[in-house]
Amino acid sequence: MDGFLVAFAVSFGVIFVAELGDKSQLMALTFATRFKAIPVLIGITIATSVTHLVSVAVGVGLGASLPTGWISLVAAVAFIGFGAWTLRGDSLTDDEERKAKRAGGSAVVAASVAFFLAELGDKTMLATITLATQYNWFGVWLGSTLGMVAADAMAIVVGRKLGQRLPERVISIGAALMFFVFGAWLFVEAVPEVWGPDAWSDAAALIDDRVAGWAAVLLGVLGVGITVWLRGRAHRARGERRLEVVRTPGSPAWWARLLLLVAALLGFGAPLLVALGVLEPIAVLARPGVAVVGAGLLLLGFAVVAIATLQLGTVWRRSATEAGAAVAGGTEPGPAAAAAARRPVLATGGLHSRVRNPALTGLIVGCAGMLFISPTLLGVLAGVLILVAVQIQARAVYEPGLGSALGAEYDAYRSRTGRFLPRLRGGEEPGAEHDPDRSRTH
Repeated sequence: MDGFLVAFAVSFGVIFVAELGDKSQLMALTFATRFKAIPVLIGITIATSVTHLVSVAVGVGLGASLPTGWISLVAAVAFIGFGAWTLRGDSLTDDEERKAKRAGGSAVVAASVAFFLAELGDKTMLATITLATQYNWFGVWLGSTLGMVAADAMAIVVGRKLGQRLPERVISIGAALMFFVFGAWLFVEAVPEVWGPDAWSDAAALIDDRVAGWAAVLLGVLGVGITVWLRGRAHRARGERRLEVVRTPGSPAWWARLLLLVAALLGFGAPLLVALGVLEPIAVLARPGVAVVGAGLLLLGFAVVAIATLQLGTVWRRSATEAGAAVAGGTEPGPAAAAAARRPVLATGGLHSRVRNPALTGLIVGCAGMLFISPTLLGVLAGVLILVAVQIQARAVYEPGLGSALGAEYDAYRSRTGRFLPRLRGGEEPGAEHDPDRSRTH
């Protein structure tokens, strides 16, 4: 009985959260605009029951034929992949939306067929297979079925009202985090089963100061390399859209760049000296657990920088396309078109919808991660310089420049966003605030 309850609870929770913002909820909403809610829910229940029964059968078959340790390891990787899939987002294809809108006859039959076809190969079906390799099959089947039906029912009953208040991206991120946490949980449990009960202790013993130093350097180089490459692509799309920034010696932009350069030299030099045995790390922080947390922070920080850069590139490409169309259509005269092509464009979607400087926030987090992997006094100094440089770049370069170029548009954006973290309450921040992620000029 305990096995059933655990399987039911885990499966219900995982599938329910996974369905939030999924295309099944979009289909449920679409069907609900044409049919009554109860027949639609009956159709969803039938389709889900059949789909998840097949998934459970596949999962049980795998569980009986493969070693449990390796199953847990593969399941961990699968759930992390599901988390990435959820972060990417989901949407109805044109064919799926057309079927949902034009389905005729019985609502139960129409919904059953449409949802069955839509769920084949979907991440919730794959997640159910994965769960069935780990837990009681009946609990997984019942929990996953009811979890999906409950999520779709919520979409029908309160989805429209919630959609007006809760950002869809926030819901997707919450679902993705659950997948990541569950994947990490499975991974931690799988390692001792695959490599022995002392696997984690043996792995920790391998992470000495020099290994941690090399790891910090290699991960840092990887993060910076990818960021520079993405930034180059984004800046090519920017064209002539640049802030008018003074870069003479002694100017804020000059100081910000100088401090970033010195911080980079210290930030990479400190773990390199540790790796070579020249410098000793701070003893109280030189722990395998701290190094693992630092690696996670470093990857998270540079992921934020990469996502923010990609979003800027998208906005710049779109604005360039629109400017070209305006010139080709003759809607703007030559001088006006040239001025519009040089005017900065404000990014207000994605990470920029809540934070004006997400790339700078990611930079701070990534540098903190490097410091935790290989903690040294030189690294602490590099961190302080990074914080000072970022503050100068945001407060004295980006924000004044964008405020001057965009005027009221930027003031309105500033009033609803935070500089480095999401704003917790309304109202404007004290001091002049202007966005950095709108025009990367360095």
